[in-house]
Amino acid sequence: MATVLQQKCPNCGGAVEFDADSQRLKCPYCDTEFDISEETENVANLVEKSDWSSTGAEWSQGETDGMSVYICNSCGGEIIADESTGASTCPYCDSPVVMKGQFSGTLRPDLVIPFKFDKKAAKDALKKHFKGKKFVPKGFLSDNKIDEIKGVYVPFWLFTCDTYFEGVYTGKKIRRWSDSRYNYTEISEYKFYRNGNISFDNVPVDASVKMDDALMESLEPYDLSQAVDFNTAYLSGYIADKFDLSADDSVNRVNERIKNTAESEFEKTIVGYTGVSPETSAMNIPDGFYKYALYPVWLLNVTWEGKVYPFAMNGQTGLFVGDIPTNKKLAWLVGLLGGAVAGLASYFIAFLAGLF
Repeated sequence: MATVLQQKCPNCGGAVEFDADSQRLKCPYCDTEFDISEETENVANLVEKSDWSSTGAEWSQGETDGMSVYICNSCGGEIIADESTGASTCPYCDSPVVMKGQFSGTLRPDLVIPFKFDKKAAKDALKKHFKGKKFVPKGFLSDNKIDEIKGVYVPFWLFTCDTYFEGVYTGKKIRRWSDSRYNYTEISEYKFYRNGNISFDNVPVDASVKMDDALMESLEPYDLSQAVDFNTAYLSGYIADKFDLSADDSVNRVNERIKNTAESEFEKTIVGYTGVSPETSAMNIPDGFYKYALYPVWLLNVTWEGKVYPFAMNGQTGLFVGDIPTNKKLAWLVGLLGGAVAGLASYFIAFLAGLF
């Protein structure tokens, strides 16, 4: 049976890993590189689910050999890895994880975007993210502890559809004038009706309960043109999160994203007015479908003064996100000094104006 996650080097017999730089499998022992097999069995299995259908396929026989599931004792997350992976901590909450058992019984991903950046690049991006930031507490950059950096394939549902949208908007025109006694403002309010069709391709919604939706969306966009048909070899050396949020459970989230985008796009057609905003809107998705994909994310946790600060990097584009603690006392002092300087400047200008 195939044991793709533990694929052996043809030269020395060592376990190989997927190399982000070369986009090939590489042996860490003898540096031998070779291409990933393109043999896949991706048979469409269309399943009707409300207004959305799936293009997912089942795992082929033997494809999941050597794959295990680890479960986090704290957040309950399930992480897919090969049997030799040192998955001793959860990539999300950093709590210890234990081996649950063999991987089985879930939908096979359609696509995967391979990692383009390695662990060193993620660590360098973290340092660059700190650089130039104001009001960072003294000692944070030098005294912080960078915990283990983990490369994780995060599960996503990709929704594609043609949407019929209609909405009512309000807009204003403001005219101002003055005479010898008064200043006048005339506000005229207008209503606009817009409707039409708009297409959406591969709108992503993360399929992990553990991942914050806002955090994942802040890592967008990904270039899906660089996605490849799923092959378990891309998981070598990384961890793959098992989806715990179904496509049906994600429909409300994707509908919200689609509706907000449609409202914004149709709003752009109303020009020459101020304060344009949607009043009411509705949409209809008569027939849509979704795919299952894995996106590359580097997760980094930084511990400082007993508190953990999470950071993330898009493993394809290198986009880095995460909140850095602020020295509130320093920020308050600078704001106070800035206000005092502005006040003195205003007083000085007023004083000079009185003299002349």
